[in-house]
Amino acid sequence: MLLALQLISKGARSAMALFADSESLHDVTLQSFAGSALFERTFDEGMSLVQETAHYLEGRGRAESRDLPRKAATLYAGESLRLTTRLMQAASWLLVQRAVHDGDMRPEEATSERYRLGSREICFGGRKDGLGMLPAKFQDLLLRSESLYCRIARLEEVLLGEGTAGARGHLDRLEQAFGERS
Repeated sequence: MLLALQLISKGARSAMALFADSESLHDVTLQSFAGSALFERTFDEGMSLVQETAHYLEGRGRAESRDLPRKAATLYAGESLRLTTRLMQAASWLLVQRAVHDGDMRPEEATSERYRLGSREICFGGRKDGLGMLPAKFQDLLLRSESLYCRIARLEEVLLGEGTAGARGHLDRLEQAFGERS
């Protein structure tokens, strides 16, 4: 079970292999996931990234943004909103999972829309062009926050049983278009 969740964190190829054997996920619950080593690493990474980002944006980032040309400053402002939105959503989701594990919240409540990972259109969006004009540390924070948000989105899909059907549907359509798997 833990091995299956660790595969998800390694990327889409591993996740697709995992979805092919969805039986291994039947025993995973929100409560058992939040007690796993994968959750602890993700939680620690997420909270550390929140602190690191806040420190950067309040200090060095503020100073660096003042020196940017107008176009880059506008991009910085928009992307900083995306960055903070990603991290707020990720931290909220992680705290809800911790509350389930600690018994402070029922798993059924945690799966309601209210506690789901939100703002996907903002968090998955973003400009790729022009990012080179931004400070290197800020670019690093953008990439790391996007990676964290994407991993949490995959975990949520698997934990709530949504990813299996979606991936299976894609594989079925590919099989129909290109023939059966060997």
